[in-house]
Amino acid sequence: MQTNTQTSKFETIASWVVPIAAIAAVIAWFIISPEGALGKLDAIGYAVCHRIDARSFQIGDRQLPLCARCTGEFYAAGIALLYQAFFSKRRSGLPSRGVMAVLFGFFVAFGFDGTNSYIYLLKQTSQGGLAMLPTLYLPNHVLRLFTGSGMGIALATMLFPVVNQTLWRTVDERPAMEWKSLGVLVAIITFINLLILTDSPIILYPIAYISALGTLSLLVLVFSLLWIIIVKQDNTFEHPRQLWLAFAAGLTLALLLVLGIDLFRLTFTGTWGGFPGLTG
Repeated sequence: MQTNTQTSKFETIASWVVPIAAIAAVIAWFIISPEGALGKLDAIGYAVCHRIDARSFQIGDRQLPLCARCTGEFYAAGIALLYQAFFSKRRSGLPSRGVMAVLFGFFVAFGFDGTNSYIYLLKQTSQGGLAMLPTLYLPNHVLRLFTGSGMGIALATMLFPVVNQTLWRTVDERPAMEWKSLGVLVAIITFINLLILTDSPIILYPIAYISALGTLSLLVLVFSLLWIIIVKQDNTFEHPRQLWLAFAAGLTLALLLVLGIDLFRLTFTGTWGGFPGLTG
């Protein structure tokens, strides 16, 4: 009885404090981040991405909030989460071994191309022995985008069933991602990638929003799950409307993390763009 009373008091206090903290975090984000709608998105990308201009898609002379690789990763993750939410509902099973092997292949491709690209960057910006490092091939936006989006699919595919396993009192134990659904998702992402590679502002503007919000959504989900586990509410929810407090807590913590990294990096570099001296 005492435990229930303490829990009730905590929930009552949290239901007042958390929304206020969330509003304060959003206001702080609006104040600290650069001006304009895209400036607000830049502040999200700034926390997770190097934002090197030459490695980013451009709308005119303006780079997107994330580099080409991170754009692919986080827009694909956001779309993959929405795709599963719509088609998989409360399925909580992990993918089959075959699907997992494909996802692992996406992960390996991401790591391989990213490593090659990083070595090339070191060679372009460093002197001496680093210039002798081998580069297997020249990095390019096509590979960055496709390997990034593959990683985004993998991240979302692994995260979604964990979310369902944590949230719901009653779950569907079937795999959240099966061969057919994965094939359709990969086809959708491939088509979007081809549209992105046209460099059309009509495509890049919405992708700027989707990629930045995809980044934030992943952080919010992870912090919301962390909140739910800490307050011992896992497997207690029956309807999405019951998640508002956990979502508000996740949003608050995500924005605090973003702002903390932003302020540290801005103090260190003095710019909202890429790291000074890194132009490859």
